[in-house]
Amino acid sequence: MASGLYALSMEQNLEQVAAFAVDFNDTTADRFKCLLTTASYSPNYSTHSLYSDVTDQVPGTGGYVTGGESLTSITFATSGGTITWDAADVEWTSSTISAAAFAVIYDNTLGGSLANRPLICCIDFGGAFSTTSGTFKITWNASGIFTLDLEP
Repeated sequence: MASGLYALSMEQNLEQVAAFAVDFNDTTADRFKCLLTTASYSPNYSTHSLYSDVTDQVPGTGGYVTGGESLTSITFATSGGTITWDAADVEWTSSTISAAAFAVIYDNTLGGSLANRPLICCIDFGGAFSTTSGTFKITWNASGIFTLDLEP
């Protein structure tokens, strides 16, 4: 499986469906969150659009709680025909996390209940990673969490 953007969420955002009116430049605390899933989760970038579509969240204790960690220092920038969305690296300290294979980012303020929160993207770690009373850290790519090149 590869990393990707959830197309249905993006389409509904572009169509300005109220529940999916994601403001990628909003820096309000707790607006976006990152959760971890096991390899048993199979992201479907065409049909998954809500938090309730995500299955097999990792079992975790210590620093990890269901629903994941808030993203901080969010940036949304355009340069020429390129759009870049990024945030500070995310980490869970003193955590015991079993077999994390994907990071799923979602908007934590839209959609009313948690089950209806819109998905943004899924990052495939390319394997399963665990911690035992340690720090699980995701270091985002230097080019951002995602970059869209709009020029041919």
